[in-house]
Amino acid sequence: MTLPGSRISSDDLSSIYAYHLLRCAVEKYQKSFQDLDQKQHDDVIRRAEKSYALESLVLSSVQARDIMIPEDEISRSVNEIASRYENEMAFVEDLERNQLDMDILRQVLKRELIFNAVMEKVASHSLITSDIDIRVFYELHRDQFSSPETRVASHILVTVNPEYQENTREEAFARIGKIASKVRKSPNRFSSLARKYSECPTAMEGGSLGTIQRGTLYPELDMELFSMKQGQVSDVVESEMGFHLLYCEKIHKEKTAPLSRVYDKIRQNLDGRNRRTCQKAWIKKLQGGSDS
Repeated sequence: MTLPGSRISSDDLSSIYAYHLLRCAVEKYQKSFQDLDQKQHDDVIRRAEKSYALESLVLSSVQARDIMIPEDEISRSVNEIASRYENEMAFVEDLERNQLDMDILRQVLKRELIFNAVMEKVASHSLITSDIDIRVFYELHRDQFSSPETRVASHILVTVNPEYQENTREEAFARIGKIASKVRKSPNRFSSLARKYSECPTAMEGGSLGTIQRGTLYPELDMELFSMKQGQVSDVVESEMGFHLLYCEKIHKEKTAPLSRVYDKIRQNLDGRNRRTCQKAWIKKLQGGSDS
């Protein structure tokens, strides 16, 4: 006899398998197994079978034989799970709903803790990350530690709409020209002039476009903005929206974080990668029948 939708025997520690179903359901969908729809149900069964099989394989290894888990550590794990519920009754009811009870929960958590301890033991034999490894990674992945150039900008827009006489292309261009004359006489009044004349919703914020990365605006505006100097007001620029005046308020140059600032982060990432590589290689040996 097998569990519904599963190739795992109901005689083969079905309560432990039930825990894997619950854990996978909560981790992936934040639901109990019984609350899943059919697609989620099938996905969780596949995940639970894999995690159950992997845990069983690891616990059968030589490395697992000497692992001792103190009872108080198991109790802490139980309490951590119980703390997610409103009260103890809700906790117990959910255990029963998922074919579990307190004794079974302690058993499955002990297995989980042994599994984690074995994987930590295996990972302790991973390659040590050297200073050279860190420096090479930094040089090869500088783009990961760089922030692109950005510009703080505002604009004034006069839209083009042939359906309205005052917004025909000719009228709109004439109006933006008059506004441009006012702006050039008093660039420090750009914000107030935007509030008065701009036909963009940003007029309420003085025409502010915020901090802009290259490639964010319409191509015509983008090209103009990133060719301007700080404090400069552009010539009239046309986009599919109409006519614009741009004000480049501030330029934040591209910056690359120095190695000293990201050194610890790189080491942590490389250590994690080395640990995972070591663990995967060991599991592959186990699956091939080699337990060393």
